[in-house]
Amino acid sequence: MSIFNNLPTPPTVAKKPVSDTRHGITRTDDYAWLRADNWQQMFKDTSILDPEIRGYLEAENTHMDAAMADTKALQKTLFDEMKGRIKEDDSSIPMKDGPFAYGSAFVTGGEQPRYFRIPRNGDPKDEALRDLLLDGDKEAQGKDYFRLSGIDHTTDHAFGIWGYDDKGSEYFTLRIRDLATKQDLGDVLENTAGGGVWAPDGKSFFYTLQDENHRPSKVFHHIVGEQQSSDRLVYEEKDPGFFMGVGGSLLDDFIYIDIHDHETSEYRLLSTKDLTAEPQLVAEREEGIEYAMTEGGDVFYILTNAGDAKDFKIVEAPVSAPGKENWKEVVAHEPGRLILNHMAFARHLVWLERRDGLPVIMIRDRMSGEEHSIAFAEEAYSLGLSGSAEYDTDVIRFSYSSMTTPGQLFDYNMATRARTLLKTQEVPSGHNPDDYVTRRVFAKAHDGVDVPVTLLYRRDTKLDGSAPCLLYGYGAYGITIPAGFNTNCLSLADRGFVYAIAHIRGGKDKGFSWYEDGKMEKKANTFKDFIAAADHLVAEKYTSYANIIAEGGSAGGMLMGAIANMAPEKFAGIIAAVPFVDVLNTMLDDTLPLTPPEWPEWGNPIESEEEYNWIAAYSPYDNVAAKAYPPILALSGLTDPRVTYWEPTKWIAKLREHAPDAGPFLLKTNMAAGHGGKSGRFQRLEEIAFEYAFAIKVAGKM
Repeated sequence: MSIFNNLPTPPTVAKKPVSDTRHGITRTDDYAWLRADNWQQMFKDTSILDPEIRGYLEAENTHMDAAMADTKALQKTLFDEMKGRIKEDDSSIPMKDGPFAYGSAFVTGGEQPRYFRIPRNGDPKDEALRDLLLDGDKEAQGKDYFRLSGIDHTTDHAFGIWGYDDKGSEYFTLRIRDLATKQDLGDVLENTAGGGVWAPDGKSFFYTLQDENHRPSKVFHHIVGEQQSSDRLVYEEKDPGFFMGVGGSLLDDFIYIDIHDHETSEYRLLSTKDLTAEPQLVAEREEGIEYAMTEGGDVFYILTNAGDAKDFKIVEAPVSAPGKENWKEVVAHEPGRLILNHMAFARHLVWLERRDGLPVIMIRDRMSGEEHSIAFAEEAYSLGLSGSAEYDTDVIRFSYSSMTTPGQLFDYNMATRARTLLKTQEVPSGHNPDDYVTRRVFAKAHDGVDVPVTLLYRRDTKLDGSAPCLLYGYGAYGITIPAGFNTNCLSLADRGFVYAIAHIRGGKDKGFSWYEDGKMEKKANTFKDFIAAADHLVAEKYTSYANIIAEGGSAGGMLMGAIANMAPEKFAGIIAAVPFVDVLNTMLDDTLPLTPPEWPEWGNPIESEEEYNWIAAYSPYDNVAAKAYPPILALSGLTDPRVTYWEPTKWIAKLREHAPDAGPFLLKTNMAAGHGGKSGRFQRLEEIAFEYAFAIKVAGKM
């Protein structure tokens, strides 16, 4: 393609065929050797990576650098624009908890957050009041990668657990800090999931341990001052198909052990009155039944889909007997009204729901039963519900934004219904919402279903088909992509792009059925919806096929691989970030971190020939063929435990083999990061600037 003039010859990669036979079907993978046999150890120490694999990844990075060399100045401009929209010394509004209010802040030039507290009713703007508890920039010094998991304080505010990952592999180390002296104790807990839950006395806490296959399979109880090796095993999940997490109640009465996959859940409770007791089962796991718990004094409020409540309902049960036989409905199931999460406070029950694709916060007075809502009038918007750190309160916190409206943070009094604006996101370089238009349009899918698409563009953009378009999609795990404010995409809008989000099946944008219709045997709906969104934008002259750049990451990267195979002629370019493209091989490898827990999402091709065939029909890597693929950029992280580096690496190699005259196909591997890319807030902008530079280059707008 002319926009990639004088591109050097891509690196060559050896073919070392490996055959695999399942259900009488034999497949041969020429690039299977790129999967490091010692991947578990390599995630903790990248120096042991096979030199042949390392050499190939580095050669691909060199090739990518050459292909993108003419965008260096553009990348710098984009980075400066994005950075200019960030308030460098930004800080949160501290959340009140007992005698203090806890918050976080950045300093000018800083990459990492700093955690602080102030007196409960102190002025958040008075920096002299800030007691600095943890300086992320200081802790990150000398490290190529560093990510904090936050800090969680004891009930008496004396100590805090904080965690960090310094490799990108999502194995977190936990430390305990004396919040008075700011010194860490001697306790060092390795290979954890990143956080802990304090017992009320502040002398011990609970945490999950990641096993050698990177699964949180065990909950331990750690006593401050003791060695990790002496920690008591509280619960072990034997089924590798389930994730596990540990949490606590606002009243400090219970430790929750939450066990779940993508469609089934189970809770076990440990009363903090007896930390040595065995966790008690609430309701035994039942395939397809989900539930989540929050404490409300003498009752638990439980969000569940039990009893054919596909879009969920809320029930209550006595704290003394929370079993399923005692569940009593308090918020009925309404088809099309999806309840997303819930919180309980002394006098109110709160939940976040979605109707017609838009979020609404609902509040019920626990005494009178009276309900009211918090909603907004824009055509498309995003709401976030953060609640409160305290149980006995009438005040909760929520956030609001839209594609054109910067984020706003509110305190809301549930009793008086008074709404207090605490903060509006500042855009230091300036932002006039009136310069932009946000719209929600609907694309007609192959089966007649309306697929929502959220758009952002400058008001002066010509809608005659000539505008370039970045079309983003995800479509998996029931995750909804919010129509919130994103300062980064303004750099595209300001260059005449239409920025579009396709709310395709596989998410829960239109209820739980929207999710069900985009998983397992119905996965192809996700891909067809995305293509339908592109077709609609072209038909309505927002853009043209020659101007659409598709983008997706992780499971959205699978989407990118699928639409590349299904409709390569409808996209000018494709950006696939940490793309899950080797679906069949990954789902056949039960040693990988996410494989058993993800069988309910994709199917189990080991046990089922039918499910094998579902996946084989769309798995991007397995369906690469001699087609006129557009330019494709794939990005990966060497220590990524979610989408392993070899998936995009193999994919790019196979694309080049089967379509040598198409593309070009570029691979960028971050040799010092994992699934989320670089960890610093400005380092992350460098990566976004790189992706946007590719889109602008492909669109011919440099």
